[in-house]
Amino acid sequence: MLRIDPKEVSVGKMHGYLLGAVAPRPIAFASTIDKEGNVNLSPFSFFNCFSANPPILVFSPARRGRDNTTKHTYENVLEVKEVVINIVNYNMVEQMSLASTEYGKGVNEFEKAGLTPIASELVGPPRIGESPAAFECKVIEVKPLGNEGGAGNLVICEVLLVHIKEDILDENAIIDPFKLDAVARMGGNWYCRAQGDSIFEIPKPLTTLGMGVDQIPERIRFSKVLTGNNLGRLGNTEVLPTDDEIKAYAINEEVETILTGSSDVESDLHRLAQQHLEKGDVKTAWKILLQDY
Repeated sequence: MLRIDPKEVSVGKMHGYLLGAVAPRPIAFASTIDKEGNVNLSPFSFFNCFSANPPILVFSPARRGRDNTTKHTYENVLEVKEVVINIVNYNMVEQMSLASTEYGKGVNEFEKAGLTPIASELVGPPRIGESPAAFECKVIEVKPLGNEGGAGNLVICEVLLVHIKEDILDENAIIDPFKLDAVARMGGNWYCRAQGDSIFEIPKPLTTLGMGVDQIPERIRFSKVLTGNNLGRLGNTEVLPTDDEIKAYAINEEVETILTGSSDVESDLHRLAQQHLEKGDVKTAWKILLQDY
């Protein structure tokens, strides 16, 4: 494994390793204004949500590594402590990228990128009309993380008002990830799109107490077939099928064929169980895995 001491590589090299490995990262498309009211719009992938009560978003316009200069967004939030953080989806990713161009101070990136400014209700900077969701925020702190090129500046924002397009909501008024069609930042010139097979569900163990992988019988835990993900799903089980349920499932056609005719019963049972696990049918997988043979 490659071993890297941050003190022994260039800032650019370290930056590349960080952004390549810490990915995907959500994108804060931040609109700000300076004290003269000039609008700036710029994307930042050092960004995330840090609290719900109060609702807090944090992003970081870092100092430029090549010459240690600061970005207009950073300068603006020091002058006017307000920002709108707009969410980026696939339909606007090219315009977002264009807005990251280092235009001169006072140039309006809304105009350069062909995006629609919509007047905010509680803060001065406008929001993006094309964005699926936007957060009007007040800046409660700007925390420098260093003084050299590449150092971040944490902009800690409290959300005052949220705008969400209704067409990204499901029937329960919850944001549908497929309708959101979000875009995230990878390393270099790479992005990723949260769509299709890249979106999947995993049951959260918030109200359950799974047995854990350590409690799975050894002949299953040390399977030649089952993956770590398969074992993780099995370990999230609270209650195993009863002996009667396991015995009753032995007459299932696929199970019976394996039990009576396979040359490698264990591996074939594990493969069959794996198919059910990948469909999310954990209980049936357990009925297969716990068969006597």
